[in-house]
Amino acid sequence: MARITIIETGLVPQEHRERHGSFPDMFTRMIRTEDPTATVDVVSIPNGDALPDPRQVEAILITGAAAGVYDELDWMAPLEDFVRKAYTNKTPMVGVCFGHQLIAQALGGTVRKSEKGWGIGRHVYQVLPENGVIDGETIAIPCSHQDQVIEAPSDALTILSSDFTPHAGLLYANGATLTVQPHPEFDVEFAQVCCDLRDGKAPDDVVATARASLGQPLDNAKLGGAITRFLARRNV
Repeated sequence: MARITIIETGLVPQEHRERHGSFPDMFTRMIRTEDPTATVDVVSIPNGDALPDPRQVEAILITGAAAGVYDELDWMAPLEDFVRKAYTNKTPMVGVCFGHQLIAQALGGTVRKSEKGWGIGRHVYQVLPENGVIDGETIAIPCSHQDQVIEAPSDALTILSSDFTPHAGLLYANGATLTVQPHPEFDVEFAQVCCDLRDGKAPDDVVATARASLGQPLDNAKLGGAITRFLARRNV
């Protein structure tokens, strides 16, 4: 039975939390769709929880956040140190959106705000053949980001990519670390909320295209299942 520790790094806006839940709530639903027996623990950085010893947990999932990994927040450096220790220990670890970027930065990659602007709505990513984690040729998942991994760490293999997000999914050489830019935990309703939140921030045509894109099928269950199975692996 998998026991997964979710590191909450950001909060769903209060007005949307009652309907959609927190980011850990969304990930718990995603995980239990694949593995109803999974146990989930939550460590909430915004609520002041201390980070655990990464060698004492079975698996780690780092959530999205409104923060940028380059923001000089007091919890950022300790979280990067936590990531490096987990990586060295080969503790199964997944990062999503901010988590994807934070792990990349902690392990030597480059992250910054992309000149391509906002990525929102349903994006389609090319899947690297025979990567051992995600099947198929393409995968369609909601996203919500401006920041991107511009240069992947030397230890990372890019397994998801698109013209908009060249390093959208990374599989690391230790065999126990996987990160993705898009959000398999977002249902269509919350992905629409993310579009609404960009009104007046992203160009109107980008928001309109993103809203319309969410009428097409999504592969959330496929990626969510792959992530859950990856986290259930024991130290390799």
